[in-house]
Amino acid sequence: MSARADALVSERPGVEFELPTGSDATEPPEQRGAGRDDVRLLVARAGGFPVVRHGRFRDLPQELEAGDLLVVNTSGTLPAAVDGLLPDGTSVVVHVSTDLEDGTWIVEVRRLDGRGPRRDLGPGTRLHLPGGQWLTLDEAYPDPGTAAPRLWRSHPAEPGPSAPYLLRHGRPIRYAYLARPQPLTAYQTVYAGAPGSAEMASAGRPFTDRLLTRLITCGVTIAPLTLHAGVSSLEAKEPPLQERYDVPFHTARLVNSARAAGRRIVAVGTTVVRALETVADPDGIVQPGSGWTGLVLGPHRSARAVSGLISGLHAPGASHLQLLEAVAGRSLVEAAYVSAVGERYRWHEFGDSTLFLPER
Repeated sequence: MSARADALVSERPGVEFELPTGSDATEPPEQRGAGRDDVRLLVARAGGFPVVRHGRFRDLPQELEAGDLLVVNTSGTLPAAVDGLLPDGTSVVVHVSTDLEDGTWIVEVRRLDGRGPRRDLGPGTRLHLPGGQWLTLDEAYPDPGTAAPRLWRSHPAEPGPSAPYLLRHGRPIRYAYLARPQPLTAYQTVYAGAPGSAEMASAGRPFTDRLLTRLITCGVTIAPLTLHAGVSSLEAKEPPLQERYDVPFHTARLVNSARAAGRRIVAVGTTVVRALETVADPDGIVQPGSGWTGLVLGPHRSARAVSGLISGLHAPGASHLQLLEAVAGRSLVEAAYVSAVGERYRWHEFGDSTLFLPER
């Protein structure tokens, strides 16, 4: 993606709001004595004016209709954080975002105290990782000319993909708002397949086997795709990174059949929106495909195939807010977030959910 295309993300701000103190979900709902599908669900429907109502995620079958298509991201979550030592002996945490085709790893080197990335490192810095692995920072990513970068293209001393190494030595990425470490199982959706994401595709976390069965018996079709997500610790207004995706033939066929029948295509998460819209023609017809996507949705590119969205709640300034607008429209997103803030919804991967149903 060109620098000009990236700049389009910040030309018009997304929905603006302030989070009150205590809005962070600091642990999974199961540790609060609830189930995955007991998190709150804010339903935002468009009509003559936005209509917002509140329920629980387990109520989702009542909000959808027979013939609607739910598209889910089956990427499994990797334990993508490892401890590291800088040449001067300073301890850091290394977040592995993704691998590139040339065998390099894209990494973020973070402070041990949780205060964000180390931006004082330079090319050639070597980090000692567990298991005798060494990692050398090569150049800033995605723009090699960036000063004080957050992300680095790096190469491991023992070549190979990062996933097997992380499965042996890593732990789930954890940010400061979480009260305590969580096991990797807490970061997997019930339909997760092969691991490949640095962080969980969290919009799908509230689904349970029982809820999926209820949806199917109500006539809702469920189709899979894969998008392996990188780190989510992007700065305000920073566009998402390029990510690997795979939209299989049968999923493309189901999307096109549902659209032709006038049914809704409801994406479970922004990762699903990104993958489907990457392979959508200008008229909304979806083609099967796989590869890397740098697509950024926003004021310059609205959704063509997706007509509904289940999502967690995104932080102020996040580029994903413009993706929500590309699907649901600004007024519906504004109404939803004003209500979510007022009703003290919980943010982040273990928090509450939203369902956007714009006009067809």
